[in-house]
Amino acid sequence: MNQVLVVEDEVVIRTALKRLLERHEYKVSEAGTVKESLENFDMDDFDVIISDLRLPGAPGTDLIKATSTPVLIMTSYSSIRSAIDSMKLGAVDYIAKPFEHNELIESVAKVIREHAKAPSKPKSEIQEFEPPVHGMIGSCPQMMELFRRIRKVALTNSTVLINGESGTGKELVARAIHNLSNRNDNEMISVNCAAIPENLIESELFGHEKGAFTGATATRTGLVEAANGSTLFLDEIGELPLEAQARLLRVLQENEIRKVGSVQSKKVDVRLVVATHRDLKQLVVDGFFREDLYYRINVMTLLIPPLRDRGNDILELAEAILQRTCKRLKTAMLSLSDAASRAIAVYQWPGNVRELENAIERAVVLAEEPVIGEELLAIDEDQKQASNLEAEARSQQSIPEPAEELSLEDYFQRFVLEHQDAMNETQLAKKLGISRKCLWERRQRFGIPRKKKHEN
Repeated sequence: MNQVLVVEDEVVIRTALKRLLERHEYKVSEAGTVKESLENFDMDDFDVIISDLRLPGAPGTDLIKATSTPVLIMTSYSSIRSAIDSMKLGAVDYIAKPFEHNELIESVAKVIREHAKAPSKPKSEIQEFEPPVHGMIGSCPQMMELFRRIRKVALTNSTVLINGESGTGKELVARAIHNLSNRNDNEMISVNCAAIPENLIESELFGHEKGAFTGATATRTGLVEAANGSTLFLDEIGELPLEAQARLLRVLQENEIRKVGSVQSKKVDVRLVVATHRDLKQLVVDGFFREDLYYRINVMTLLIPPLRDRGNDILELAEAILQRTCKRLKTAMLSLSDAASRAIAVYQWPGNVRELENAIERAVVLAEEPVIGEELLAIDEDQKQASNLEAEARSQQSIPEPAEELSLEDYFQRFVLEHQDAMNETQLAKKLGISRKCLWERRQRFGIPRKKKHEN
């Protein structure tokens, strides 16, 4: 029997809630304040906590910090603002008073279903999953925390948001969550939202009926429906159009989909894992991402650190990639020279693990000796730029020091645009610590035209 804690200071409402829940075979405990709840009960013993937002002494949202049990907030203020504020603090859902009995029971059942507590595994079994992400190597504190969180969230049905720069391995993390979950008997469905044309994405995700639009010659099952009973991974969710966001929100709220051109809905059981390299909060501010959807998907956030912040992991990862690449390409096992290892360790790797894999594969293909030299990695020019650029920026008073969050690419563009009227190409290249050829290549990449009057 599922256990529910009701925290409500109005006795009439609290008693009515208890009777309603007991009629639906829930075991109910009750309290009038947050303090009374914490003093009399172990919060982790319950399957769900239903709490009023406004309570004497402390708000109901204070219970969120005190337990891992999901907290369902009740509020007399039915505006979206009070609901979103509660969910910002970690509430799994909200319900506005006065509410229908069926609405409350359905909400409680949904929360319990999606946050069902899995039985703990013996330590020996947990150690078999070290690390839990197949193909991902790392022992730095950030990666160990990531692995710990993956194991924890995999055992629930909570929606997961994976944040990380391009090339950090977001899909690997999503696949690890799926493989460690109780849905791993079914194949995970992966969708790159940025790779599907905007006019087709709703049809791809939610399906369509025959004749729904020009070219819809047959009924089609969408990818959300195809993931029924499994995990749906939406990569680059920040690229999802607003119309598709509204449909996705319905999936999360109601566990149902409606095909394009259909008037009927269909229930689905899908565990959603999403990923992005963009700042979703800023997209919300700019009006490109729905605020209510943001707080629905931001239940549990996993942050993958960039490669440049992973310390000794970089060389450990490089060695593993080198061995794997040699086996895949069926070449003799190679090793890295000391100079190559130093170059790998100091380079910033803006493309993260994907860039490292490409650099090593290129070196393996070109290698004619058993030891890979620094020159085969083809990162020496960029490496010099990374180190020299920072040094020049700090030593030249005429050049403003880049802001902490400014990337080298952003700093390059800003510096060139601000100084190209006063400097020729040779001077610009010297100040940036790069060659004229590298300057020209970067101009081409970023689309910055060259000022002809300063050509040398």
